[in-house]
Amino acid sequence: MQKGRIAIAAALVTMALGLSACTDDEGGSATKDTPAASTPESDPDPDPATSEPGDEGADAGDDTPADGDTTAPGTELKVGDRAVVPFEYTSDKKGTIAVTVTAIEKGAESDMAAFGEKAAGMTPYFIKMKVENVGGTDLSYASLKLNGVLDGGGATGVVLIGDIPDKCDNETAPTEFKTKGASYETCSLSATKGEAVTAASFDEGDAYSDEPVVWAN
Repeated sequence: MQKGRIAIAAALVTMALGLSACTDDEGGSATKDTPAASTPESDPDPDPATSEPGDEGADAGDDTPADGDTTAPGTELKVGDRAVVPFEYTSDKKGTIAVTVTAIEKGAESDMAAFGEKAAGMTPYFIKMKVENVGGTDLSYASLKLNGVLDGGGATGVVLIGDIPDKCDNETAPTEFKTKGASYETCSLSATKGEAVTAASFDEGDAYSDEPVVWAN
């Protein structure tokens, strides 16, 4: 019996040592995990210039260009790009607008039937665009027309007055087009008997008459 009690006591000591060893292992493992938990504390302080919410929000949604911030005469853009330009429809309708040419689509010769015999053999092109009121002045009922530019860079030499309903409607600005951010969509009709129309130009105003802003496919 004495030997049996000694054996049991030895076993209990062994178990206690085993539990102590496990506890030490777990403690070591927790110590190893500590750097990962404290990693954010080692990050550098954020840059105050980039972390101020007020600075970022000041320009958000503000499309009003500063002086000289309009698109420069002679700028070449791609279809889908936005240009900010000064605009004057009448002496009472002046302001700043943004124009985005969204598509230049080729029509069919039959679309020109409404223009009579003089349009026979002409192929129409539909210059579709979005117009935005950037300056916030009253430009209601104003009308904007862009000109077609041939593949070689020249003018079409064709002057058209009117539109093709349901395919190229030249819309005037709505009544609401007198506040900053107001927008509408419209279309300018161009046509040619020769080269394809592959670009559109804005040439209104003295600054752009010789150096228009051009959108190309």
